[in-house]
Amino acid sequence: QVDVAESGGGSVQAGDSLRLSCAASPRTFSGGALSWFRQAAGKEREFVGSWSGGSTSYGDSVKGRFTISIDIVNHRMYLQMNSLKLEDTAVYYCAATFPRPLPSRVGVLSSYPYWGQGTQVTVSS
Repeated sequence: QVDVAESGGGSVQAGDSLRLSCAASPRTFSGGALSWFRQAAGKEREFVGSWSGGSTSYGDSVKGRFTISIDIVNHRMYLQMNSLKLEDTAVYYCAATFPRPLPSRVGVLSSYPYWGQGTQVTVSS
């Protein structure tokens, strides 16, 4: 079992920044993988970015604006979101898996059996 919990969502204006936090079980940080997904109203859940084996990867829609970082000591993953756009509005989920998946499956929804409850991010003009 891997516990996952997100925090840090809120309402901001376009162009602002926001940082999300994900607390996960310690084992995830030694041999597991963590990812961020998001789901906008009426849309499918979308891959945002991941941390796996010390490497990060990002979805095309957030590359260059979002950055993932890890605090192994405190068992947290962060998602720094800069230059936020209206289309970034969504519920953001942290997901975890252990052991880490193949690199080709890091961004795949079904690779992650453990999910947080989600945190809402709303970007307005």
